Amino acid sequence: MKAVLPGATIGILGSGQLGRMFAISARRLGYRVHTLSPDTDTPAGQISDCEITAGYHDLDAVRDFARRVDVVTFEFENVPAATAAEVERFAPVRPAGNVLHVAQHRVREKTFLRDAGFPVAPFRVVRNHAELQQAVAAIGCPAVLKTAGFGYDGHGQAMIRHPEDADSAYRKIGSCEAVLEGFIDFACEVSVVAARGADGSFAHYGVVENRHRHHILDSTIAPAPHAPEAVEIARAIMEKLEVAGVLAVEFFVRRDGGLIVNELAPRPHNSGHFTIDACVTSQFEQQLRAVCGLPLGSTEQVRPAAMVNLLGDLWNGSAPDWAAACALPGVKLHLYGKSEPRPGRKMGHITALGPDPQTALDRALQARDALTAR
Repeated sequence: MKAVLPGATIGILGSGQLGRMFAISARRLGYRVHTLSPDTDTPAGQISDCEITAGYHDLDAVRDFARRVDVVTFEFENVPAATAAEVERFAPVRPAGNVLHVAQHRVREKTFLRDAGFPVAPFRVVRNHAELQQAVAAIGCPAVLKTAGFGYDGHGQAMIRHPEDADSAYRKIGSCEAVLEGFIDFACEVSVVAARGADGSFAHYGVVENRHRHHILDSTIAPAPHAPEAVEIARAIMEKLEVAGVLAVEFFVRRDGGLIVNELAPRPHNSGHFTIDACVTSQFEQQLRAVCGLPLGSTEQVRPAAMVNLLGDLWNGSAPDWAAACALPGVKLHLYGKSEPRPGRKMGHITALGPDPQTALDRALQARDALTAR
């Protein structure tokens, strides 16, 4: 693969905070950046050379976007497969559209993982009420019903604790195509963020522990002393999909220490944000290197770290006390340029460094508490 060198133009499908942090890395290395999304004044658009406001189904705008860039990547999975296919007519897309196609749809994702021999929770496909009843009989309760597409941060999910709850759970998620998964009694949740070059080179950031609140990632601790074999599973998944780019693999760690693959994200991931401040090469620079055909960078972690998310709930009628958080040692504040704080909306994050992961987490939580201590 011929390398796309600094000075070239990178296209991003999507314009949220992941695109913003990617664009910052790209600009630092001398690339130009174009974004395309249906929104304007976006987190990524604020950093980009050119922000194109168009729907993903506007193929005329998509074609014009693709003609103006040298390589394209994406910052979230829900870009239509037809859009990625149209872009591929004019510019290379990395990871390729087939990776997006698998990861954006739970039926395809779970089926791929199961058929390739990777550990997944037992599941059944649900397309109507009759199939739901059959799935509940086969899987048993408790179980989790998840929409096949467009689910994130707990949206599009419903717990079924008893068979008689099934129909109401199905209505809750919109009575659409879904997956019923057996409930996993897990000890903790971990993830691996890794990169693979087009030449097959591989680099990873180790295993990190993720803690959630209301189904949204609340904190990440790095490194984590759990399940080192998760790295090899992530590597095998990337090789099977022939990923050129960054992929995050989320796992449940069972109480017996076994691993269950929960989800794939073919892009930088919330749980990898700590790499900006704690690693030689951030996950965003690594994505840039991988999609441009440059050598992958060192993933060495300089110090233990923890990341906590900042949600719109923190505003509560007035801006948080940013100065109070910034006054604490070892703390780094990252805000995403979103003008409207809403409950549950990711507005930024804090990373804290420390002599050990727990101290780093304590510092990050202290900094977040300081935001609203007035």
